[in-house]
Amino acid sequence: MVELRRTDSSDESFIKLVKLLDAELAQRDGEEHSFYDQFNKITLISHVVLAFEDGKAIACGAIKEFEPGSMEVKRMFTEPKSRGKGIALLVLDELEHWATELGCSKCVLETGKRQPEAIALYKKAGYSITPNYGQYSNMENSVCMAKKLVF
Repeated sequence: MVELRRTDSSDESFIKLVKLLDAELAQRDGEEHSFYDQFNKITLISHVVLAFEDGKAIACGAIKEFEPGSMEVKRMFTEPKSRGKGIALLVLDELEHWATELGCSKCVLETGKRQPEAIALYKKAGYSITPNYGQYSNMENSVCMAKKLVF
């Protein structure tokens, strides 16, 4: 059974999962990785969700304020052997609930064209593709998405 836990970015389990995520993204992003990496620092993130199975952290995600009333989903990752079980959807749902508890009505995110599994996950969760925002505006590999939160 999967257990979800709310924490922050100082959690050692989160730090370990993010290292695995960064290694995977470095392979997928290739030469563009250093550009994306600069926007994925995890210091001072107050809202992190971890998924545990048999006492071991197997998935994570985080939210941080994007603008008043909306959060940006960051650092979503599930260990490869635990993928395809709906765990990422559980983490994302918990992040969205947390965002509404914080008074937010929208979540945004950026993912990459080289991450078709992530795009499919977000579409399944009700996210729609939007114009690329902020630092991702001119990035051909970026896919930005948003979802209005209604709970």
